Amino acid sequence: QVQLVESGGGLVQAGGSLNLSCAASGRPFSNYAMGWFRQAPGKEREFVATITYNGGITDYADSAKGRFAISRDNAQNTLYLQMNSLKPEDTAVYYCASRMGWGRPPRFWNEYDYWGQGTQVTVSS
Repeated sequence: QVQLVESGGGLVQAGGSLNLSCAASGRPFSNYAMGWFRQAPGKEREFVATITYNGGITDYADSAKGRFAISRDNAQNTLYLQMNSLKPEDTAVYYCASRMGWGRPPRFWNEYDYWGQGTQVTVSS
């Protein structure tokens, strides 16, 4: 089992920044690829960014490219998502997720094994 706990969400004005964290416990964090996903009310859960087990490869949704940065600290068992230039359409519950493996992580949320409880991000216009 892997336990994931997100933090760092909140209310921010458009153009502002937030840094989300995801603390992992349980099995060795470095064995897992990680991802950030989000879900807005009435919408499907969607891919935001993923990162390989060692941080060597990252992948971003088009909506996140150039504004968001995913990173991880395997020594601290923590995943991050730095979000800059936030827009009202970024408003959603943000989830971190993990998947065992060393290849490029998939973009589809259904292929991840463990999930956090989510953290709310609200961007006001």
